[in-house]
Amino acid sequence: MISVEPMFIGGKPFTAVTVELPKTKLMAVYNDVGYIMCGALDVALLNEKLRDRKIIAGRAVGVRTIEQLLDAPLESVTIEAENIGIEKGMTGRDALLKMEANQIN
Repeated sequence: MISVEPMFIGGKPFTAVTVELPKTKLMAVYNDVGYIMCGALDVALLNEKLRDRKIIAGRAVGVRTIEQLLDAPLESVTIEAENIGIEKGMTGRDALLKMEANQIN
């Protein structure tokens, strides 16, 4: 099953996606700037092979729900995320608000 739900964090709009697969679940929350995702995200791939895409993203491990993804400390972040002030250890929620602050209207 795939679930796509609008959500608000600090009054700002985001989209939460959950993909239920056999024995695992993929979760992400995003806006037009970037995203946070569960442990399936390969930050090293984004930083190395896809660096030219300048992807702003963060990875949290050990999460099983969107709420846990928002509250968990990020285990790793992309170089581009660091460039806008997102740091390893920051909660997913705080990282998303940093992304929103970098939204181009």
